Amino acid sequence: MRKYIYILVLFTQMIHSATIDEISEVVGVRDNQLIGYGLVVGLDGTGDSSSSFYTYQSISNMLQLMNVKVDPATIKSKNVASVLVTAKLPTFTRQGDRLSITVSSIGDAKSLEGGTLIMTPLKGVDGSIYALAQGAISVGGLSGRGGVANHVTAGRVPGGAVVEKELLYDLYSKENAKLSLKEPSFANAISTEKAINRKFGKHIATAIDPKTITLKKPKNMSMIQFLATVQNININYKVKSRIIINERTGTVVSGVDIEIAPIVITHGKITIKISSVDTLPESSNNIYRLDNDVAVDKAGARILTRKNQNNIANVTRSLKKLGAKPEDIIAIIQAMKQAGAIQADLEVI
Repeated sequence: MRKYIYILVLFTQMIHSATIDEISEVVGVRDNQLIGYGLVVGLDGTGDSSSSFYTYQSISNMLQLMNVKVDPATIKSKNVASVLVTAKLPTFTRQGDRLSITVSSIGDAKSLEGGTLIMTPLKGVDGSIYALAQGAISVGGLSGRGGVANHVTAGRVPGGAVVEKELLYDLYSKENAKLSLKEPSFANAISTEKAINRKFGKHIATAIDPKTITLKKPKNMSMIQFLATVQNININYKVKSRIIINERTGTVVSGVDIEIAPIVITHGKITIKISSVDTLPESSNNIYRLDNDVAVDKAGARILTRKNQNNIANVTRSLKKLGAKPEDIIAIIQAMKQAGAIQADLEVI
């Protein structure tokens, strides 16, 4: 049985305070994706079977580099698995720095537990090799009962790659830069522009769209000093109301103050009316008051809330009290959004 979790947090559209560093990114300063194909050795009979012919061809190719010629068809070992290795290469990473890597099986290996990744080149989108990966794979200590492998086909090697080639990005000599807001908004873009210009006492920031602010470095500062100062500026910004639903895990994340308009809902065998009243009725055989703001009328299948208290938090609690199953609550929230009873953004992941 799946466990369903309801998390109610403050995602309401209110004015918040944060530094520019928390709500934006400097354009061009980002991670870059690396990928490579490699072999994991040392598995306890849980590697790829003979149907993964490319694994045995890779073993043969590797041994040939060591002056050992082997026909792939003669290899019967199940202690080796073909894997894809992925990593993130941050901007300004230097030669010799270490990166953590993720190793994932691409064959029919039963488990990578106890295996060791042998030297694997990691390439960028341009085909250049930026790092070399190697090391013992950690699968978080997962194992099956009785010593049987638990079909763990992915793992990590902390610090398992060494950077061989740097990504050149000359930020120091630039005269201009751009900020990209994490949450595009005309109001937030203007607030950011005004806060930066107020800090420096002149017009050096310009919002060119809801997401992008261009910056011109003052002549008496280096670009590094300038961006450090900009990122520490406090601004007031708006966060949009949002409800996030993970249908796979049953997790619902919502703002506690997201309002729901009065509505009648029919879902399967459930018919519920949500309405606001000036005064909640007292508890009785059919009326159950959850608190001073919301009550449930079991006989009439109604959710009663005081004025201005018909929010997603109270309605969710009431639906559970009326016996709605977790999957029903998720479906009802989606239906309320489609009907226009909820104005917040709904995101299903």
